[in-house]
Amino acid sequence: MPAMAQLTLHPDSHCTAVTGIDVTAVRPGSGLLKLRYVLRGAMKDVRLPPATASARADELWRHTCFEAFVGAAETKAYFEFNLAPSLEWAAYRFDKYREGMDPADVGAPQVEVQRGDDRFELRALLDLRRAPEGPWRVGLTAVVEETNGDISYWALRHPPGKADFHKADCFALELPESRGA
Repeated sequence: MPAMAQLTLHPDSHCTAVTGIDVTAVRPGSGLLKLRYVLRGAMKDVRLPPATASARADELWRHTCFEAFVGAAETKAYFEFNLAPSLEWAAYRFDKYREGMDPADVGAPQVEVQRGDDRFELRALLDLRRAPEGPWRVGLTAVVEETNGDISYWALRHPPGKADFHKADCFALELPESRGA
């Protein structure tokens, strides 16, 4: 069953272009994660690069980017996926909080985008077959860059202090293993 939620703006962030971000997550099969992010607001005021060929790239979080952090319930290790409106993507594996970062050995995510005047939608299918089985704890986040250069941070849950999507508090969603697995 899909989990649906709204991302919230970090208390220290300011964003005039976006009125909300809805996200849906589901595990459709063993080792797979299907995501749908819907950004609502004045898209003319959000920096959204045009779609290009899908390619792996680093530092996507410096601009508008949708992210998923995925770890098994019983371990400190986790994956980070960055998905850009340009169709560029990144995937990393961490041993624990911000330590042991390596590029994740995963297949390229399947990403589709749809643009409108008042909404932007990104759909992705992530291959996490190298992730541990069992329930996953998931952090769903977004970075939004406005055309004026302002950057805002959105998440299911924000820990106290500055925005930090790697903190365990951000992994606010638990997704059970797919019954079809």
